[in-house]
Amino acid sequence: MSTGNRGFTATGLRRLNGVLARHVDSGKVPGVVALVSRGGETHVEAIGTMRHDGGPPMRRDTMFRMASTSKPVSVAAAMVLLDECRLRLDDLVEQWLPELADRRVLKRIDSPLDDTVPARRPITVRDVLTSTFGLGMDLTSLGTPIMGAVFEQGLTPDLPVPMPEPDEWMRRLGTLPLMHQPGERWQYHISSDLLGVLVARVTGQPFETFLRERVFDPLGMKDTGFHVPADEIDRLPTLYAPDPRTGEFHVWDEPASGRWSQPPAFPGGGGGLVSTVDDYLAYFQMLLARGTHGGERILSRPAVQLMTTNRLTPEQQAVRTAMATDNVHVSFGQGQHGGWGLGMAVRTYQGDYAPIGQFGWDGGSGATAYADPENQVTGILLTQVGLSVPNSARLIHDFWTTVYQAIDD
Repeated sequence: MSTGNRGFTATGLRRLNGVLARHVDSGKVPGVVALVSRGGETHVEAIGTMRHDGGPPMRRDTMFRMASTSKPVSVAAAMVLLDECRLRLDDLVEQWLPELADRRVLKRIDSPLDDTVPARRPITVRDVLTSTFGLGMDLTSLGTPIMGAVFEQGLTPDLPVPMPEPDEWMRRLGTLPLMHQPGERWQYHISSDLLGVLVARVTGQPFETFLRERVFDPLGMKDTGFHVPADEIDRLPTLYAPDPRTGEFHVWDEPASGRWSQPPAFPGGGGGLVSTVDDYLAYFQMLLARGTHGGERILSRPAVQLMTTNRLTPEQQAVRTAMATDNVHVSFGQGQHGGWGLGMAVRTYQGDYAPIGQFGWDGGSGATAYADPENQVTGILLTQVGLSVPNSARLIHDFWTTVYQAIDD
């Protein structure tokens, strides 16, 4: 174990182990796999078990449902297309997504679905990549007609119905008005799923095929995809969504019979990936290396800069901050970073130990993955406890605190 000025201190790594073990020993988080990397030094902790009642131990190669931590990875497919001039930021998406032509926009967020005005302009690729195309998961508007329709149409992952295949998903999306004018307001999640449909239609390939050929395979991300093959399913732990009142473990997804046991109808760029700590390390280190991996260029330097720099106006940033702070009962404090690039959060203020410029995102399945250009640090922590309770969120907070205290200056 290195203790030089490019890595981590031995004392700091022992504290990291102790903090992770304390969360597992509490019984609230059955297991965790965590990875930290800096200056050529990589340290991994695999603690606990695959099930809350025991079972096989967590291992470095355990596969996890990445949930929204899929977003920073799936956006790379669109960046490849931008680099190759197969997409332009200000192209109108309706040439590939005709379902989004001639949009109507709600007069108010709580308006009936037919109380609309025409969109002031068409939707562009830039709007999709910056999550400002006009429709999204608005946790401040639960109970409104538009949010009810989003759920009822299966436009979000299994809430409350399974997502249909991409063309049907697009047809349903096209029947709804936008919540806001294109480019006006940052909104969460649906843009990341829409991005996958856009990539598939531009390339004429399934979204996963293009991701695998242009991102996963070149990076050696052999365990990343939208489902787990049958001969590897024993590497996927049970996913839990504990009861918010009692803390009782309720199964959210079983490995052998669950959502990731077979290819999905809709490969969701917003939350559909499974992966491992080492696969995600390869991806985030490529971003820290400004788009290169092992001497091969995956993305251009400007593409990485575009992804990992705040894209929001002050007004849009205020909306994003409000989503995090006003819904702390849902996020338990996660997501309070300030800015948003393309597919990922970008810290615009130092509200905790992480510095300005750190980029990445968290997932509702109890996952977190960020890279920090200032300190050249990558950190990834994966669990099997969803954010129905604050247990994995508190673990994530403590993980990042201990990562930063372990840096050897």
